[in-house]
Amino acid sequence: MKNRLKVLRAERNWSQAELAERLDVSRQTINAIETGKYDPSLPLAFKIAHLFEMSIEQIFMPE
Repeated sequence: MKNRLKVLRAERNWSQAELAERLDVSRQTINAIETGKYDPSLPLAFKIAHLFEMSIEQIFMPE
């Protein structure tokens, strides 16, 4: 699954560690999502969408 997480994070000048802390996950999880090695669970996808005030579809797209 493609995603815009890295771009959205960079627009806010957040490090992976800062985003991970806001979402209560590890920095490694953020890295894995950004690089497409891991697709977030539905609850985590909702948390991410809520944090960025966007819909899940605006952040995550099927390849």
